[in-house]
Amino acid sequence: QVQLVESGGGLVQAGDSLRLSCAASGRTFSRYPVGWFRQAPGKEREFVSIISGVGGITTYADSVKGRFTASRDTAKNTVYLQMINLKPEDTAVYYCATDSAPRRRWLEWEYWGQGTQVTVSS
Repeated sequence: QVQLVESGGGLVQAGDSLRLSCAASGRTFSRYPVGWFRQAPGKEREFVSIISGVGGITTYADSVKGRFTASRDTAKNTVYLQMINLKPEDTAVYYCATDSAPRRRWLEWEYWGQGTQVTVSS
């Protein structure tokens, strides 16, 4: 059993920065990949980034490359998403998720947080 809790969202202006945190309940979290996803009103949930469980290799959606950086602190059992130069189109509920397999279809991943709201004004 893994429990995830996101935090760090808020209301900011375009060009500002935020750091989201995803805190996990168990040490096995460090062995699993962790993905960041977001969902805006009226839109489907979309992939943002993923950090691998071994080696900390990261990948990003084209829309956030160069602006978002995922990292992990195994001692704190936490994964972060540093977001800079935020844009209004980044407005969404941001979720972190993980899976022990991992399953290729991320919508089927086993463990999801409840999300944290990021709102970027013009």
